[in-house]
Amino acid sequence: MKNRDADPDGLRLPIKLDSTSNGEFVPVPLDAAGRYANRLAREMTAAAAKRVGQSRRRFLVSSCGAAATLLAFNAAQAAAGRSGGYFDLPADAAFDGQLASASLDGNEFIFDVQGHYVDPTGAWLKHVPAGARPFAMMPKAADCPSEPERAYLECLGPDEFIKDVFLDSDTDLMVLSFVPSRSDAEPVTIESADAVRRIVDELEGSQRLLLHGRVNPNQDSDVEAMDELAERWGVSAWKTYTQWGPDGNGFWMDDEDTGIPFVEKARDLGVKVICIHKGLPFGPQSYEHSQCHDIGRIAKMYPDVTFMIYHSGYVVDQPERAFAPGAGKDGIDTLIQSLVDNDIGPGSNVYAELGSTWRFLMRDPDSAAHSLGKLLKYVGEDNVLWGTDSIWYGSPQDQIQAFRTFQIAPELQERYGYPAITPEIRAKVFGLSAVKPYGISAEELRLHTRGDAMAQRRENYRETPNPHFRTYGPKTRREFFNLLSLGDV
Repeated sequence: MKNRDADPDGLRLPIKLDSTSNGEFVPVPLDAAGRYANRLAREMTAAAAKRVGQSRRRFLVSSCGAAATLLAFNAAQAAAGRSGGYFDLPADAAFDGQLASASLDGNEFIFDVQGHYVDPTGAWLKHVPAGARPFAMMPKAADCPSEPERAYLECLGPDEFIKDVFLDSDTDLMVLSFVPSRSDAEPVTIESADAVRRIVDELEGSQRLLLHGRVNPNQDSDVEAMDELAERWGVSAWKTYTQWGPDGNGFWMDDEDTGIPFVEKARDLGVKVICIHKGLPFGPQSYEHSQCHDIGRIAKMYPDVTFMIYHSGYVVDQPERAFAPGAGKDGIDTLIQSLVDNDIGPGSNVYAELGSTWRFLMRDPDSAAHSLGKLLKYVGEDNVLWGTDSIWYGSPQDQIQAFRTFQIAPELQERYGYPAITPEIRAKVFGLSAVKPYGISAEELRLHTRGDAMAQRRENYRETPNPHFRTYGPKTRREFFNLLSLGDV
């Protein structure tokens, strides 16, 4: 039986600008320019659909629909005086499928180094207060049984994750990551993450999901548990949150009693990729340890270890401007300053990851231009990595399409020495730069990008695609604090 159309009236835009959070920061409402961008996009896509003789829904799921949306965003942001960056598309791409496809339908190898999955039937639900309905806002929940309590969660399992990531987006390979939590209250355990990995493997015959091992070195037994994560579960990297702790206190990566034993253990186990959550502070108490002051120091101490800085140290809703040595006190600038202070140049063992960062920067092309320009200049064009923090933001396809077309304005390139975002740089960011630290061979890369079973399934699905164009994360302060309470149990 054919699935019901996820948006039959074409009410949702294919590129999503909204207040959705990944659950690590309070949702930030769109400003006036963002609201106007959405309004203008709805008007422009409706007019374009009428011009080409298509229904709104059929038009919006096409490349022309995405192109028309991005062109509307350009116009709205330019009207607000934001000209530091823009989505580089021909004006006629809104009506010409070939032009739209040439800009939006790339063939890059896309390796998303930060994806998330929340086990909808896991043991963590035992700690959820009576009457709470976690993840009830997820798109398919409305179509599932409401009785008994939380029966709808049975509809939100691996199938939805696979559809969002591998069918509705161009993602080839993803690392399944973890959120900070006490060991007895993990929203996704290593066992359930591995189960999703095995489901994906069985579907297409090769590995498309890699796993992180969650380590909070300031939590009892976590460092000791790294042996099992490496040997039994075959994790490809470690994920840690320096601003988190079971008592509310964070740590630094070069602390002698927490960070350094963690790094030493990773070296001993031969899994020498450490993914460190920086930026997106959870609140005032965690703000200090969310900054990147320790990154240059630890990277200099351990040049044989790869340090991936998740979110690149970004602070949400803080306008980004050019880096000024000695002036950076927050966000991405603290990462750059830490590298400068420790004589670590571009192309080092430090990588900057874009999960949630790029998704939020899509709202402000000036901040996007400065953020990407700084990272490419100081961290290096070989060391900026693609991550989306999906499934919190639904399918990552809109982030992919927006990045495929984004360009830094020539004036900023000339003034600050930022590079133009060339197809070569995009290909590196999308996946080629992550191949080296994760030890993926060229042969394996080709395996993932050619006609395997998942690629065939995607091709078949796209004959009649049915994307929902929705997000899963909290969109209001109430939803945010309801979700936050689940992690505090």
